[in-house]
Amino acid sequence: MPSSVIRGFSYDPARRRLSVTFVSGDAYDYRDVPPEVADDFRAAFSKGRFFSAKIRDRYSFDRRPGGG
Repeated sequence: MPSSVIRGFSYDPARRRLSVTFVSGDAYDYRDVPPEVADDFRAAFSKGRFFSAKIRDRYSFDRRPGGG
């Protein structure tokens, strides 16, 4: 299902880094995200709700250059 909050995301399992781009244009890389969390995020019906509950405020992040 398309998200009204999240434009797209990708996961790098070697670095355990989840990259998220929001509809606003803001882009962040979340560090040390376990593969199972990334898999659950990918499978979640509501990406925004899953992100708010399971990722935001739980993992350190870097704002990506060029993000909003």
